[in-house]
Amino acid sequence: MVYISYFSFPERECEYSYLMREQRTCFDSYYPFRVLSEKNLFNIEFESVTLLCGGNGCGKTTALNVIGEALKLKRDTLYNRSSFFEDYIDMCDYRLYSSLPNSSRVITSDDVFDYMLSLRTVNEGIDIRREELFEDYLDNKYADFHFKDLKDYDKLKKVNLARRTTKSKYIRKSLMDNIRENSNGESAFRYFVEKIDLPGLYLLDEPENSLSPGKQIELKEYIENSVRLGCQFIIATHSPFIMAMKDTVIYDLSGESAEIKKWTEIENVKVYYNFFKKYDKEFKNE
Repeated sequence: MVYISYFSFPERECEYSYLMREQRTCFDSYYPFRVLSEKNLFNIEFESVTLLCGGNGCGKTTALNVIGEALKLKRDTLYNRSSFFEDYIDMCDYRLYSSLPNSSRVITSDDVFDYMLSLRTVNEGIDIRREELFEDYLDNKYADFHFKDLKDYDKLKKVNLARRTTKSKYIRKSLMDNIRENSNGESAFRYFVEKIDLPGLYLLDEPENSLSPGKQIELKEYIENSVRLGCQFIIATHSPFIMAMKDTVIYDLSGESAEIKKWTEIENVKVYYNFFKKYDKEFKNE
């Protein structure tokens, strides 16, 4: 499925004219102006899955944020922007094949990190409460308690529960199960599954962060299946596993000019390939 087919960024002449009019001496940066034009990235034509690749600082996250802001997509965490962001977006243009579903959104590695941090906070609260309930269980099980009136009813229920159950059953009845059953990678993967559950346009910024190679492959397969169910993806990534996704177009921003390349031509992938090729005999002798 393709919702957005085309997006254009300002040409150098437009940027130059604007900056000449806006010469404000109190600013030492006009971000995001000049970031993408320095890579000669002036337009992107999208497929069902479009990848933006390149090293840190090459502009792929900037492009993703500009697209997300222009389309007014939902997002959970703030991102790096400046006083010039809105003016820059006004100079951009795009073409939609159809209106974007409400489920469409930007998902960043910061979103995933905050999600895992929230899980940890909840778990720590549960752990503290569990310790309190251990003491509560012992107090109620061996309490010298005599029911007098209805004010004592809640206490009576706790005493009876403690006396007729084991400590573990008492805790389980009083407390939700601790949700720290998943590793960070499993929790991160679950976040993507929860957010990408309906047809829509999804912009993912370095989704491989916090994911093991195995989980990156699972995410790759999940994205491929989601495309068949009506999703479109624009992804900024370093991951060779995600770059290997079928039926994608890859924009490489590593060089002086952005280029469309095959995934096997991406420098980051070549580094992995050459590294493992160097140790090929050791794998064969296992």
